[in-house]
Amino acid sequence: MPRPHNLPLPPAARSKTVTAVLGPTNTGKTHLAIERMLAQKSGLIGLPLRLLAREVYGRIAERAGTDAVALITGEEKILPKSARFFVSTVEAMPLDLDTEFVAIDEVQLAGDLDRGHVFTDRILNLRGRSETLLLGAATVRPLLEKLIPGLNVVTRPRMSILAYAGQKKVSRLPPRSAIVAFSSDEVYGIAELIRRQRGGAAVVLGSLSPRTRNAQVDLFQNGDVEHLVATDAIGMGLNLDVDHIAFAGNRKYDGYQYRQLTAAEMGQIAGRAGRHTRDGTFGVTGRVDPLDDDLVEQIENHHFGALKVLQWRNSHLDFSSTAALRRTLDMPPNEEGLARAPTSEDITALENLLRDSLIQDMAKGQKAVELLWDVCQVPDYRKIAPANHAELLNTIYTHLMQDGAIADDWFSRQLAFADRTDGDIDTLANRIAHIRTWTFVANRPDWLADPAHWQGVTRDIEDRLSDALHDRLTQRFVDRRTSVLMRRLRENAMLEAEITSSGDVLVEGQHIGNLLGFRFAPDSSAEGQDEKAVRAAAQKALTTEIESRADRLSRSENGDFILAADGSIRWRGEAVAKLTAGEEVLSPTVLLLADEHLTGPARDKVQERINLWVRSQVETLLKPLTDLKAAEGLEGLARGIAFRIVEGLGVLERQEASDEIRQLDQDMRASLRKLGVRFGAYNIYVPALLKPAPSQLLAQLWALKHGSLDMDGLSELPQLSASGRTSIPVDQTIDKALYKVVGFRVCGPRAVRIDILERLADLIRPLIAWKPLDAEVSPPDGAIAEGGGFTVTVSMTSLLGCAGEDFSAVLKSLGYRLETRDVQRPAAPKPAETDVPAEATPETAEVAEAAGESSEAPVADAAPSETAPAVGEAPAETEAPEEPAAVVEAEAPAVEEAAAEETVTSQESEAASAEAPAETGEMETVTIEIWRPGRSDRRPRGRGQDNRRGAEGRKGAGQKRPGGPKAKGGKPQRGGKPFEGGQARRDKAPQRDKPIDPNSPFAALMALKNDMDNKGKK
Repeated sequence: MPRPHNLPLPPAARSKTVTAVLGPTNTGKTHLAIERMLAQKSGLIGLPLRLLAREVYGRIAERAGTDAVALITGEEKILPKSARFFVSTVEAMPLDLDTEFVAIDEVQLAGDLDRGHVFTDRILNLRGRSETLLLGAATVRPLLEKLIPGLNVVTRPRMSILAYAGQKKVSRLPPRSAIVAFSSDEVYGIAELIRRQRGGAAVVLGSLSPRTRNAQVDLFQNGDVEHLVATDAIGMGLNLDVDHIAFAGNRKYDGYQYRQLTAAEMGQIAGRAGRHTRDGTFGVTGRVDPLDDDLVEQIENHHFGALKVLQWRNSHLDFSSTAALRRTLDMPPNEEGLARAPTSEDITALENLLRDSLIQDMAKGQKAVELLWDVCQVPDYRKIAPANHAELLNTIYTHLMQDGAIADDWFSRQLAFADRTDGDIDTLANRIAHIRTWTFVANRPDWLADPAHWQGVTRDIEDRLSDALHDRLTQRFVDRRTSVLMRRLRENAMLEAEITSSGDVLVEGQHIGNLLGFRFAPDSSAEGQDEKAVRAAAQKALTTEIESRADRLSRSENGDFILAADGSIRWRGEAVAKLTAGEEVLSPTVLLLADEHLTGPARDKVQERINLWVRSQVETLLKPLTDLKAAEGLEGLARGIAFRIVEGLGVLERQEASDEIRQLDQDMRASLRKLGVRFGAYNIYVPALLKPAPSQLLAQLWALKHGSLDMDGLSELPQLSASGRTSIPVDQTIDKALYKVVGFRVCGPRAVRIDILERLADLIRPLIAWKPLDAEVSPPDGAIAEGGGFTVTVSMTSLLGCAGEDFSAVLKSLGYRLETRDVQRPAAPKPAETDVPAEATPETAEVAEAAGESSEAPVADAAPSETAPAVGEAPAETEAPEEPAAVVEAEAPAVEEAAAEETVTSQESEAASAEAPAETGEMETVTIEIWRPGRSDRRPRGRGQDNRRGAEGRKGAGQKRPGGPKAKGGKPQRGGKPFEGGQARRDKAPQRDKPIDPNSPFAALMALKNDMDNKGKK
């Protein structure tokens, strides 16, 4: 025997068979309930809306058959004799059924002031024999666990991502958007706006019948329209293919007052964006302020404050008298977490009815009182006034008490008021609300003599009204040609045109296109037989607006313009011109993006202002190049070098102009330095042009002249350069010249920043020049005992962000050659067990790992100083000594990565282990790699003389030069670095025609040397 529902469950027994499945929208909770119910012999599911109940009924009937599924709502009942599964609204759930399975959807509505007490009653007292599911949001979890001790809770994550998209005008919303408003007037107004500007919109209101709602949704689902305008009814589980939810308001009337939407309510609505695994977005329209960051975070992450109380009303009522009924209705809850529900429509109706003495006289005895309460349950769909609704209920109760049933002729007359399909949208909506009242009455089993007949009659009337309402909605909100435009065209009257501040061109309020900068883009929806008339009306407005824009542009500040990545010049966000290749890279041509509306003096003003801005950009960001191009203060060879630097857009490889550079005297070099030129070991370059903004502009200008703005690497390389990376892998699809333009030099498989190469030369130069003065002195890290070469150190590989074969390839590309040598050193004790390969010791593996740091890490800029910056920092913009570097390519085979890693760790003790006698113990032979300047039998480009070096030159390698490789204090001086031809000019000091420039680094070095010599003599 099933437990009578009017006996509430004790708290200790409430958790039997109950599982709460909680989570945000789009987690598949309703789908889970349907699957679980179909797996049972019988089941009952309660849903929050009649529309949703109808949808779920259709899904279950398709799988189980219509004979096995019943639909029970206040206005509709489908009750097959062999029904096993029952789909119902929560209010209409049959409480006398005894089923294996029960599910209640959207249980968080138990906190709603109007309907919450009904959900609370079902949650606490309605159970399935084997399984009960409570479905809803996580906000209700604490109260469920308090009221149902021992409750089993299962949480489900959202299947897609929900993200905030900000504020957008209604006319700018993306396709597949739903705009949510909170009154029918707002819904209609927004739908009208969308029809004018975007072609049409579907409309969904909570008061629509399921038939009208489904027909409107089909317009949206089938793609006939791309936008849906709805009330917050869509937040209660209606499944739509919506990609974006836009809030047209954040206040609603809840039956008591106008108030702000709560975060949980907004999250419930916004969660309808996205379906299954497809992500969704939400935002607001232009009429609503952008959402606060905290609110956005709550909605995106589905974290909302928990409900504080559930609404409760006593369901164990005493019908012995009207006084007893009212007393039991007024009882307060006796459990923590429950709050007495506010006075609802049915209690208000009861109070109004009991004011009538005739009703009081008839309501004597339990059955009469119980019938009176049942009559008060008839919903007030018409929403006219409580007194009018009470008058209708008074008539119904009088018929039932005096005649035992409602008279058919009276009932038929009531239906006749609604059985008409003429009228506008509001009239039809009111008739549907009216017929819903009589549909609810007809579905009471004992209120009419033939309830089945009248159920069919009311259903037919509601269907006809629903179809008529759908037609009116479609005609009003989907028809592209409005009555205003058609009437004006028929009257052959002058059409009124206007251009909004956002650039929308309207004719008689109809959107016909957009003004983009100085170009008119017509809307295809404005085409048709009236296209010429519409265009003619827009012509005058366009001409006036474009002339006004031209005047504003001519007086704009430089900050109003930007150069976009596609080469377009944007003025206040709108494209007005485009750069094209000119005769020279630094002098591009400006092409206006304008149609025939921009002519004459207005066009000349625009062209002149944009040309001025482009020149200003080039002269400001690329000032060092423009100064070098002007060559003021430069003479002779210096002017030629400046021209070649400009030709290379700020970078000149030293080997390409080695003869000219050697012939520069100190005055010429000083004049070039004043213009920002730096003389490096590998490149003559302008450091200021390596900054992000100049580098980006240079890349765009170079691409305009030598390719196109969609060429490979144009968008990526400037970003990599700006990120501070010291070297990057070479992409074979990218033009090598583009690497040079953005400040990188291609060195084998990697491209290295040119200033980083100079820093590498600063590290290598003193190691090559080192020569032991005392046999007991150990070589510095990276130097070798006999001098003239070096081994790779961690500081070198860290500087470039690469090691192994990549680093070897970089050195070879710079003209160094590789030698290998076997040396003896004390054997390291062998560990008992190790995973390190035989050819690499644990120490080498550890240091090699440190040396192989990824070049992806940004390198911080270092302040200029006399000392070397820390490893991993970007180099200071210091100038290397001006002796040419060796650039001859080595022909040694590629270096294996494992050997290169071992080299990093084995060099520190190479000299000592090779020459010093080994201590007692076993010795082992290890192979080290030594790098030396390039071979002498190769000739660099641009050199005409013989560069070969004989035995005498080899013998003198590493000897002291003028100035010495090492001054007092250990500071490296000139000499010892790789240079062109491999032969230093050691035989005699260079002849000087002019005194040394006191500002040059050589003068500073000479002064330092003299000072140290004087101190030594003292």
